[in-house]
Amino acid sequence: MNLLSKIGIFLAVVVVSNYLISLIFLYIAKKTKAVHLRFTKSAVNIIIDIIAFYSLAQQFEMTKDISKVLLQSGSLILAIATFAAQQALGNVISGISLSVSKPYNVDEKIRVLQGGTVIAEGLVKDVTLRHTLIYQFNGETCIVPNSVMDSAVVINTNFTENIGNYVEIEIGYGAEIEKAIAIMHRICVEHELTLNTEANVVTASGYTQNGVVLKTIIWTKNLNDSFRACSDIRIALVREFSKSGIEIPYQTVTISNYHSA
Repeated sequence: MNLLSKIGIFLAVVVVSNYLISLIFLYIAKKTKAVHLRFTKSAVNIIIDIIAFYSLAQQFEMTKDISKVLLQSGSLILAIATFAAQQALGNVISGISLSVSKPYNVDEKIRVLQGGTVIAEGLVKDVTLRHTLIYQFNGETCIVPNSVMDSAVVINTNFTENIGNYVEIEIGYGAEIEKAIAIMHRICVEHELTLNTEANVVTASGYTQNGVVLKTIIWTKNLNDSFRACSDIRIALVREFSKSGIEIPYQTVTISNYHSA
């Protein structure tokens, strides 16, 4: 068998093996979206490539001795590689830690905080050997190294059964507070996506220089419903308050023109 034939066979084996691995993990992924599946798939593909490369090198006299030396010097090579790629290796180790602990899975909504600052928020779309891909709600994809994910505070909203979100609105001091509270309560309870019941309370949470702040909690099954319900309720409050003559105060600026004689 000539050189080109051997190379062709090994390349075909690698391609077919990786394709079969992808099919297997795709089938498993239909039943579960566990984050460790993505990481394991990447690791298996790399192992297959390394084994195939070494096996191919063993087929030729010119590369057989080199491959044996590399194998025998594995400890030294590993030490050098570890020193040269500390950050990359750290991401791989963190990826293993994340796949074992499973703080989040694919298609789950998470918020990533580091030093009290939100660095990413959205849907987990993929986890590779190096990084985690998060599809943010503004349409951007955030690529976060696994080492950062492993050390950051991850808030997983899928771990909570229901989602609560505050809605506030300010009314003027001259407005009928009881009437405004009743309207706000009715709108929140009647919305099709809310879990609010008659037991939910609307409170006067504070004063400002312009009026009184009314506040309540909107309860929904998930985060998507919360976004939509809160938006609908805010719009409905503006419309209903306007119809009922309840003032929503806002600052105005009056500009006067003075003409000198």
